Amino acid sequence: MIVKIARTCASVFALVGFSALAPLPAFAQAEAQESATVDDGAIIVTAQRRAEAQVDVPISITNISSSALETASVQQLADIGKVTPALRFDFAGGFFQPTIRGIGTAVTTSGGGGNVGIYIDGFYSPNPLAADFDLISVDSIQVLKGPQGTLFGRNTTGGAILVSTREPNTNANSFEGRASYGRYNEARAEGFANYVISDRVALSIEGQYRRGDGWQHDISSGRRVGEYENWSVRLGLKAELSDNVEFLLRYKHGDVDDPSTMLASSLDTSDFGLGAPFGGIPGTYTTAKNRIATGSVDEFFRSNSDVVQGTIRADLGFADLTSYSQYRSENTNMSQDLDYSGADLFQLGLPNLNETWSQEFLLTSKSGSKLQWTAGLFYFENTDTYVTFIDNAGNDPNSRVRLGGSSTTVKSYAAFIDATYEFTPQLFLTAGARYSNDKIVDAYWNRAFVATEVPVPSISDNKLTPRVVLRYKPTDKTSVYASFTKGYKAALLDVGGSCQTPATNFVCNDVRPEDINAYEIGFKFEERGLSFETAAFYYDYKNLQVSIFRTATAELINAATSEIYGLEGSLHYQLTPAFQLNAGASYVHARYKTFNNAPVYVRCAGLDPVTAAGCAASGVTFVVAPTTLTDVTMQRTPEFTGFLGARYETQLGGGELALSGNLFHSSSFFFGPSGIQFRQGGYETLALRAQWNAPEDRYYVALFGDNVTNSRYRTQAQYSSYGIGANWSKPVTYGIEFGVNF
Repeated sequence: MIVKIARTCASVFALVGFSALAPLPAFAQAEAQESATVDDGAIIVTAQRRAEAQVDVPISITNISSSALETASVQQLADIGKVTPALRFDFAGGFFQPTIRGIGTAVTTSGGGGNVGIYIDGFYSPNPLAADFDLISVDSIQVLKGPQGTLFGRNTTGGAILVSTREPNTNANSFEGRASYGRYNEARAEGFANYVISDRVALSIEGQYRRGDGWQHDISSGRRVGEYENWSVRLGLKAELSDNVEFLLRYKHGDVDDPSTMLASSLDTSDFGLGAPFGGIPGTYTTAKNRIATGSVDEFFRSNSDVVQGTIRADLGFADLTSYSQYRSENTNMSQDLDYSGADLFQLGLPNLNETWSQEFLLTSKSGSKLQWTAGLFYFENTDTYVTFIDNAGNDPNSRVRLGGSSTTVKSYAAFIDATYEFTPQLFLTAGARYSNDKIVDAYWNRAFVATEVPVPSISDNKLTPRVVLRYKPTDKTSVYASFTKGYKAALLDVGGSCQTPATNFVCNDVRPEDINAYEIGFKFEERGLSFETAAFYYDYKNLQVSIFRTATAELINAATSEIYGLEGSLHYQLTPAFQLNAGASYVHARYKTFNNAPVYVRCAGLDPVTAAGCAASGVTFVVAPTTLTDVTMQRTPEFTGFLGARYETQLGGGELALSGNLFHSSSFFFGPSGIQFRQGGYETLALRAQWNAPEDRYYVALFGDNVTNSRYRTQAQYSSYGIGANWSKPVTYGIEFGVNF
């Protein structure tokens, strides 16, 4: 590891030294590319890896400002679903799984990753166990809809989420902080400090702390459960090495102790024709929204992470160069009751060690010419190792019984170019392509109850993902486009599933890459305080990767073919200087056209006597019945989602009072991987906030409420052969917040 760190640091500082030698002009444009801003009334985004007005970008984009995040009570990344049509966030245990327009099948395995790429300040964050995080010092979040395989690469089949945060600056010393307290003894504090060292060097430090008591009760012990405590700190150093070269170095450490995703009640499976959990034996389970039934061993989720990132921006005269160098170390430990009862049937321990190295070089043309282009090189390496335990006797190191484990190392190399040519002031053609080589090497799984490693042969795939867009501008403020894009999710080795299964004679399933062809037509308008965009889309989607959760494994298969089409739109309207509206809605028709061997969960007791006896001998309650399905709904895809947000500002007491709210609606959908099981009905949530800012914005005080409608809905259905569990939404929360700025 020391050698790797030294090698990466050497490459970073070598580039710094090389760039500093060139006597080139300033790099204001490159610096502006890092976040979405408002420039002369136009919203500026970086969806095409260069700074452009959103109205000119032929991609469906939900751009969320810091004020919109505040209005919707967004604290963690998963909360942005409340202000983003067609976006869902789900969890499988601690695994974070976003879905955009139906693309986001649940995969939990070594090296699996998600279908939606998450980028923080230009850096790819691949680990689904660390992808949901508390948001601090965020300038904006851009959600790109549809496959982004050309510009953002592998595993962006559904889209990409771009998070932009504040950087150190040499303008002035400053500090911003806020603290809040709310229901369930929830306390939160965060701060951002900027210190100017010289006219070319600045330092920043930011931190966040959040804790609470939880809101559920354990029927076995009668005590409240779900207490959590999370904190993080990040240091930033920004230096202008010359008039043309800038260097930003960041280090972040995070620590999470939050069992909430582990705490599931039993799903009332009688609602789905499967009978009461555990045959209806009283006292062994609960289906109540605010209750769980746990055994003698506690569930938990703990993680700590260290991230080092180096960004170099240089003006080369003919183009702007940006280098992104990253190292991530994320260690997770969790324990989950897979029968969701107090019966101590099976509790799984699952430590995970995840290490990522990435390097990207991005070259972007100067503005002003008829040809605008972006080119880049990308390298990515991720080692993902799991160790599994039986935690029935306890989850301290001396009580755990080794069950198995698995590991993979993923390496990806890519080169890409994307260009837009202006034929006339009204007509534009964009074309691009990305060539990628993905490898999985050094893979193995562990035999049950021993640490013996069984190697698995390496695999390699090459992919070309092109993009073509024709765009027409009737006026300077409107844009119409038609696009074709291709995306893919890399092939997987099923080291955590079929490789370990005697039923397959320990032969791994062939889990092919996902493949998507996407067609979209869209319209955008932006003028005089009104921005509006709408798009219609059609996806031809093949080889979806799906996890089948049985006992202690998650076997992977490919769902054969799917079809997705729909329509969505969003608007921002500044009705008056004091009153603004934000709204968005999406209709998504997502169907498995053909799903061979679809995993349908059935109760053992309802099977033939021989199979039922085998189930009883193995101690399981449910088995997976492979079923061929046609024209059924896709997993986790509501047909309709929408939101309406409003903000009103007025002068009060020499300061400013801002009243804001955000209403979100989702129609019904199915959690089950087959798309026909474990239905969640439609629901709404409402967030409200009243904030008073003192004169000169030196401090503020705010009252807030989230889910004030007290909507109770399932946030996740968790399924295995031992039981079917349900996580529920948090009840209404409210509190008070104070902030300072100087």
